[in-house]
Amino acid sequence: MQISSSPRSSDDCPRAWVGNAIAVLEADQHRSADTHLFKLGCAGLSGIDIYLKDESTHPTGSLKHRLARSLFLYALCNGHIRENTPVVEASSGSTAVSEAYFAEMIGVPFYAVMPRSTSAEKVAAIEHYGGTCHFIDDGRLLYSEAAERATDWRGNNNIAESIFEQMRRERHPIPRWMVMGAGTGGTSATLGRYLRYKHHATKLCVADVEHSAFFEGYRTRDAACCCEHASLIEGVGRPRVEPSFIPGVVDRMVKIPDAASIAGMNVLSRRLGRRVGGSTGTNFFALCWLANEMKANGVEGSLVTLICDSGERYLKTYYEPEWVVSKGLDPAPYEVRIETLLAGGAFDCHLEEA
Repeated sequence: MQISSSPRSSDDCPRAWVGNAIAVLEADQHRSADTHLFKLGCAGLSGIDIYLKDESTHPTGSLKHRLARSLFLYALCNGHIRENTPVVEASSGSTAVSEAYFAEMIGVPFYAVMPRSTSAEKVAAIEHYGGTCHFIDDGRLLYSEAAERATDWRGNNNIAESIFEQMRRERHPIPRWMVMGAGTGGTSATLGRYLRYKHHATKLCVADVEHSAFFEGYRTRDAACCCEHASLIEGVGRPRVEPSFIPGVVDRMVKIPDAASIAGMNVLSRRLGRRVGGSTGTNFFALCWLANEMKANGVEGSLVTLICDSGERYLKTYYEPEWVVSKGLDPAPYEVRIETLLAGGAFDCHLEEA
């Protein structure tokens, strides 16, 4: 998130306006219930429990709702957002939707810079909240600043703390693995730091996508790694290693083919009886890969990942068969692998890992 404003004197930035804006955001948070933690029934995975925290039920429909609120509070408390300050976000969609919501709430203008390929549903959502969209053709020009510093990773109802609170009464309350894709890397940084801060044995696996710099950056520990192609899976994958990505708190990374992400999305949508987005498919496929490894090694325990957003935002892309074919993707073989695993068979899928 970038703030487009020039320095002003304290007289130009009344404390009363800032205080009221913060109060409006805090009131919105108090009105919001926590998101549900689903337990997915899998008869073929005896002793292994799968959980999905449904971040799609936030008012703006994605896990980015928490981040956007934190970013706005951070910017307000640090004097970066003032009355009528224009706010600009470089985002592939969900972050911009959530920020447009909060910008409208406190009455400041909002502009989103995004790839022209961003789903029409996300564009409509941004404009619904009064935001203005600016499109670019080259996804490599889309960069965002580090966002993880705006979230209190030690607690204060962040997503990691919420998961552990909701897991307290489960048979495996401390997960073996948490699985998270990387958009900016901010959420994985929050999870990884919290796990270490609380001395949990849980390990963090970050699932990267086919066209993204994160995996290679993690494997080589080279923050200068780049990718020539923009990610096909909205919300995850970046052409460069973003400053928010913290390799030192990640225990393992795995690279998920785009067709496998779509397959994970399709299988999980059928299992839940409602549509989820493509980045959720990325998470779910990586989780299945880990569950298969646990099963092969005779290890019991729980795994947790996120439902990042609703599939209703992708009806003209991931859920449109002609669009999938036009991108050269065939998710069917990967869907068979997932269903076989969940029914008790072997996953039989090799993935590049680091």
